[in-house]
Amino acid sequence: MASNKKYWKSVEELNENSSIVETLRDNEFVEEIPTDEFLGDKEKLSSSSTTRRDFLKYVGFSTAAATLAACEGPVVKSIPYVVQPDEIVPGVADYYATTVADGFDFVNVLVKTREGRPIKIENNKLAGAYSGANARVNASVLTMYDNLRLKQPKIAGKETTWDEVDVKVKASLEDAKSKGGKIVLLTNTMASPSTDKLINEFAAAYPTTEHVVYDAVSSSSALDAYEKAYGTRGLADYDFSKADVIVSVDADFLGDWQGGGYDSAYAQKRIPKRTTLESKVMSKHIQLESNMSLSGANADVRLPLNSADLKAALVKIYNVVVGANVGTNTTAYDEAIMKAAKQLKAAGSNGVLVSGIDDVNAQLLVFAINQALGSSAFLPEQTKFVRQGNDAKVAQLVKDMAAGKVHTLIMSNVNPVYSLANGEAFAEALKKVGLTVSFSMKEDETALVSGIAAATPHYLESWGDVMINKGLYSVTQPTIRPLFNTRQLQDALLLWTNNNTAYYDYVKAVGQSTVGNKTWNKIVHDGFATLGESAKVSASADFSSAAAAIAKARKEGEFELVFYTKTGMGDGQQANNPWLQEFPDPISRASWDNYATVSSKDAEALGIVNKHVANGGLDGSYITLTVNGVTIENVPALIQPGQAQGTIGLAFGYGRKAALKEEMQVGVNAYKLYTNASKVQPVTVAMGNGMHEFACVQLHNTLMSRSDIVKETTVAKYHANDEEWNPLPIVSYDHQNVKARTIDIWESFDRTVGHHFNLSIDLNACTGCGACVISCHAENNVPVVGKSEVRRSRDMHWLRIDRYYSSEATFDEDVKKKKDASGFGEYRKAFQELEDPADNPQVSFQPVMCQHCNHAPCETVCPVAATSHGRQGQNHMAYNRCVGTRYCANNCPYKVRRFNWFLYSNNSEFDYHMNDDLGRMVLNPDVVVRSRGVMEKCSLCIQMTQATILKAKNEGRAVKANEFETACSAACSSGAMIFGDINEKESDITELVESDRSYYLLEHIGTKPNVFYHVKVRNV
Repeated sequence: MASNKKYWKSVEELNENSSIVETLRDNEFVEEIPTDEFLGDKEKLSSSSTTRRDFLKYVGFSTAAATLAACEGPVVKSIPYVVQPDEIVPGVADYYATTVADGFDFVNVLVKTREGRPIKIENNKLAGAYSGANARVNASVLTMYDNLRLKQPKIAGKETTWDEVDVKVKASLEDAKSKGGKIVLLTNTMASPSTDKLINEFAAAYPTTEHVVYDAVSSSSALDAYEKAYGTRGLADYDFSKADVIVSVDADFLGDWQGGGYDSAYAQKRIPKRTTLESKVMSKHIQLESNMSLSGANADVRLPLNSADLKAALVKIYNVVVGANVGTNTTAYDEAIMKAAKQLKAAGSNGVLVSGIDDVNAQLLVFAINQALGSSAFLPEQTKFVRQGNDAKVAQLVKDMAAGKVHTLIMSNVNPVYSLANGEAFAEALKKVGLTVSFSMKEDETALVSGIAAATPHYLESWGDVMINKGLYSVTQPTIRPLFNTRQLQDALLLWTNNNTAYYDYVKAVGQSTVGNKTWNKIVHDGFATLGESAKVSASADFSSAAAAIAKARKEGEFELVFYTKTGMGDGQQANNPWLQEFPDPISRASWDNYATVSSKDAEALGIVNKHVANGGLDGSYITLTVNGVTIENVPALIQPGQAQGTIGLAFGYGRKAALKEEMQVGVNAYKLYTNASKVQPVTVAMGNGMHEFACVQLHNTLMSRSDIVKETTVAKYHANDEEWNPLPIVSYDHQNVKARTIDIWESFDRTVGHHFNLSIDLNACTGCGACVISCHAENNVPVVGKSEVRRSRDMHWLRIDRYYSSEATFDEDVKKKKDASGFGEYRKAFQELEDPADNPQVSFQPVMCQHCNHAPCETVCPVAATSHGRQGQNHMAYNRCVGTRYCANNCPYKVRRFNWFLYSNNSEFDYHMNDDLGRMVLNPDVVVRSRGVMEKCSLCIQMTQATILKAKNEGRAVKANEFETACSAACSSGAMIFGDINEKESDITELVESDRSYYLLEHIGTKPNVFYHVKVRNV
């Protein structure tokens, strides 16, 4: 029985009205401890003779004292669920299928969420999905947590309510309807069946409505050609896994050409095998282009040509394949062009030609050539809808606005004030429109000058549907409730047409009527539904006239400007995303910039220089570019190996100011020179003043014939099975030459027990796209350090993709040059020459991360055992043990360890996503945020491997074959990275590690890595 006795400390407590008792109850100490007298003054504290015992006596263990002692370790309160949702288990990730459709990127993805927060994008690997999430798609999750997002609607720059917006817009629509005023819906490409239906209903309610589609980076010529030949506004699709010979004329199909997504099928035919006669066929890729692109870097043969010569080359190929005889001008590469044309024709149905030439006639010739070949890889019936823009209609709209012919303009996810060449004229014309509404996630350049800025949700907060191509219906579903007071365009259109249906119900009805073989729940679960194959179609156009028209093309002026999109930035929608700004461009290896790329010969003629400075940074000259009377000054110039002589490359997406943090306001706006949305412009070049500081992460351009780092061979040598193409390193052991992998300088333990993880990297399949880099960022909370720190070689990327150029025409010739040298003088001269890339070099990409050496040099030199080897093959880092000696980084032969020079979170010097509560929502709770003064590196995503083991354990089963993944292997859509347990005999990794193409990086030093590579085979 519990006691009801009352105890007291003092007689005074018996007096219920005593003020002293109340004071004692509220204060732990009767007198205030004068901590400020000595703790608040550094000099007094340092000179004090107070002992630790005295300190504790004075300060005690009060809450106030704990706060003083914890000034460097902020306390974060955790708040449990009041009513925990059934579908959320704390500590366990949930995945939702959705579709990215931002007008530039279209792909089916999975979204990883933790406790209701989307934190990572992954590929949807279900059969039939349109997968291939690139770097931008992987980074798009961070864009949702941008604290500069438009958080609620604004009228004339002042915050307002949606009710006020509705009243104002409906009044304008009704006024336009009564007066016959023109209503224009200006949107990006949405490729949404439900939205198209909704716009048609809106146009029925307001008959003067016109829908204009605007793509910032135009594909209008290709769309016009396809519509002319096939009767539908769209693009032809391609399946490169069915092609033995690929000829690309200025189409970066491994980049952003036609929405991208081709690398997976391409890689299937680029990995040589020996098993059957059919699989011995490795596709041959021939690339003709002006700028060095991802596709050009991966090609077997690359020809650098200006725009006129590209058109001439296309005509020459047309003549050979079709049997025509259209005359055209000669080029410096006629022999190579004719050889490629003959190879293409000989391949027949196993050949395919693609082109990115910005010309309707050129695109018509593409159809003619592929139709004549009977190409299996050419799929015109599988119409792609990822581009729908119409340049002619956009140009007419600007004229109508300027003439006062537009009553109401409603824009959605477009920023023409920034991205149109005549953006200033567009902004001026907006003033003559009765009402302008801009649906946008950001208060961007266009939203700032619009009457109403309507805040829209991120795609991860939205419902929607997408028809990526004719046979694929996809769904976008929200993975989190809207963070702000936002509204989709579709919801607004429903309200403005007095339709009380929720957009979710509207999408569901359209989806159910479109897809007959799946339930709605199944469609949402999978993220997509296939609609079956389409009937074959044939092109119908005057191909002869098209060939004759482009055969007349001639180069205009001494230089031409060739626009392109960088893999990291795209069209510039995510310019405020620090992951993408810091992402090194796969070709130039520069971040935080765009720049004019010039050939070495043009640079020499113009006086452009690039030089390395004392702190390891790269500096380059400024130039001035003038196109059609419009000038951009102080454009940094980068000397780019492989750039066609007489051409200058410039990337879109930079030079923005509105709704961007100051750190992200970098580069120049290339759209200002994008006259008539033409990809190629005649340009005048003049030298500027001063030097630009680049943030370039790889100043060493060439491999310098170090053939043990990137091993290469030809397909002929590979199939001849000559061991010389993958020689094993030989070392001296007891004065005998032996194979390096057969000896150990340390004792080894039995690694056949339990799991043992390995990562395979196939250099034939790696396109250098960098999706793995951003995925690693997201999974492992890798910090962004900014341009200044990157320039000091302090980037924090756990995974880098080294890019090497050949010094001679091929890497084989580099090796020959090294071998042929003899004596100190010749060797010195040869190596000096091997430092400079060729004018048209071969290129190799090599992803490098911690190699997780079984005999790791870093582990032997760490004085505090902060880094040690795990039983499962991973090299561990105990961050709370690390004291930052950096001995491990000095001793690492692969240079993959990163040192935290600063605290990158909650630090105003690094104002990226880790400085505010919203940005920190993207952090993965399974991985600690590292502090200043510690080393960090790739962990082979130990949190992912342990989660897989725990999942299998909870389900009472063994881990399945190929179930283990890392962030990089999961993000790699080309199949270049395969991760697994080599003790699981059914997994792919066990076969790969035994492949005759496999080798270890710097194997001769005896580190015994758990990451291995596959020799790159070229089809030359």
